[in-house]
Amino acid sequence: MAVICNTCGLPEDLCACGDLNKESTKIVIRLEERRFKKKGTMIEGLDSKLNDLNGTLSELKRKYACGGTTKDNYIFLQGDHRDTMKETLVRLGFSESSIEVH
Repeated sequence: MAVICNTCGLPEDLCACGDLNKESTKIVIRLEERRFKKKGTMIEGLDSKLNDLNGTLSELKRKYACGGTTKDNYIFLQGDHRDTMKETLVRLGFSESSIEVH
């Protein structure tokens, strides 16, 4: 028996909710300074219910070879990666028009 999606009611193998939700979210990329003047890249606006934050985090950590964490609705990566983060998120399936870099 197929697993049914709670959002659209279609079987899981036919469900496209995750792809649609990636395109409709507004993502903000900014630099944040934490304790001891350590800088990091903050990616906000990701909904943890609609997007796989842990999967996205592991892909970003692998690409940028840095540490990172995910909480509530954001991803924090160690270091300043704002210059190439937009292209990376587009490659992961997010809409380019919904990404804003500060």
